[in-house]
Amino acid sequence: MKNYLNFEGDLKNLELEIEKLKDPYEKDGISKVQTEKIDKLQFKINEKLENIYSNLDAWQTTLVARHEDRPKSKIFIDEIFEDFFPLHGDRLFGDDKSLISGLAKIDGRSVLVIGQEKGEDLDTRIERNFGMMKPEGYRKAIRLMRLADKFNLPVISFIDTPGAYPGVGAEERGQAEAIARSIECSMSIGVPTISIIIGEGGSGGAIALASSNRIIMLQNAIYSVISPEGCAAILWRDPKKTLEAASAMKLTSKDLLDLKIIDEIIPEPIGGAQRDKEVTIQNTKKTIIKNLNELSALNRDEILNDRKSKFLEIGRDNGLSKSTFIPDGIKIDFNKISNLKNFLSSYKYPISLTFLIFLILGIILNLN
Repeated sequence: MKNYLNFEGDLKNLELEIEKLKDPYEKDGISKVQTEKIDKLQFKINEKLENIYSNLDAWQTTLVARHEDRPKSKIFIDEIFEDFFPLHGDRLFGDDKSLISGLAKIDGRSVLVIGQEKGEDLDTRIERNFGMMKPEGYRKAIRLMRLADKFNLPVISFIDTPGAYPGVGAEERGQAEAIARSIECSMSIGVPTISIIIGEGGSGGAIALASSNRIIMLQNAIYSVISPEGCAAILWRDPKKTLEAASAMKLTSKDLLDLKIIDEIIPEPIGGAQRDKEVTIQNTKKTIIKNLNELSALNRDEILNDRKSKFLEIGRDNGLSKSTFIPDGIKIDFNKISNLKNFLSSYKYPISLTFLIFLILGIILNLN
C-alpha cells in the first residue's frame, strides 16, 4: 500500500481509480479491462506529478525527504555494492544498530561503507532507533574511518537522520564529544571521502559523517542544522510557521548547491525517489563511481587540502543574502568591510599593544 503526502490527495484518487480499472473482477463477474481509460488516467497522473514536484516549496521538500517509502541506506548498500562484509562495535561500549558499516566493493574497488539506517517498518525503526545515532555509533564510525585510512580505502557515507539521539544515556556517554571527534576524524583522514544525503541530513548527527571531500544530495533531500519545526518553535514560538522556517533555513539541495555547501545533486524520478527506487539507486551508483575516479587521481596531501579548502570557502561567496538577513532600507558596503578587515589584520600588533596600554592605565587609575 502506497503512502501519500498531504499535497498528493488528487494523485491518490487517480491511482485508486486505475487499480480498480486494472482489476478484471467486478460485482457482476469478469469485466473487460479498459486500457484506453487507464492510459489517459496515467497520463493525467504523470502531468500532476510533474506539476507538483517541479514546484515544491521548502516545507514540501522536507516532507518528501521524510517520506517513509523513500529508499533507505540498507537498500542503497545492498544494490550498489558487492561483497559487503559488515563490521560491528566501537570496542568501548557496544554496537549501534542505527549505523550500518562494513567493507565492500564498487566497480572493482574496495571501499568502506557507512550508512545511517532508519528502518523499513515499525519493528526495524525501533531497532534502528529511527536513524538517531548514539555515541557508540559515532565511535564505531571513527574506528572504521581510521581503519580505512590505514589500508587506503575510500569512505562512502549515506546520511539519513533527523539528528543524533538526545537521550539521557547518550549524553552521559559523551554524545557531543563523540560527534566532535567524528568530525575531526572525517577531516583528518587522507583517503577520498564521499557523503550522500539520501533523506534527512539533520543537525550535528549528519555533519559528523558528512565532513567529506564530496557532499552530494538527492534532489529531494534536505540538510540543515535543525528541523523546521524546531527553528519555528525557537524563533517564532509557533511550530506552525514551518514553511517560513524551512524557506529561511535554505535546506533544499538547490539552495545548498547555490551556497556551495554541497557539490552535486543526484536527480530523482518524477514524484520522488520513493516512486522509482531502481532509477534512484542507479543514478547514485554512477555518481559515486564518477567522484571516486576523480578523487583517486589525488595523492594524500592533495585529498587533505581539497577537503580543507572546500570547507574554508563555504560562506565566502553569497553567504549573506539581503532578502533573508538585511532589512529593507539598510545598505551594507562589503568592500568597506573587506578593507577594514585588511587594515585590522595589517596593524593587529600595534592595535593590540595600544589596547593593552590603555587597559594597564585603567587598572592603575582604579587602584589610585
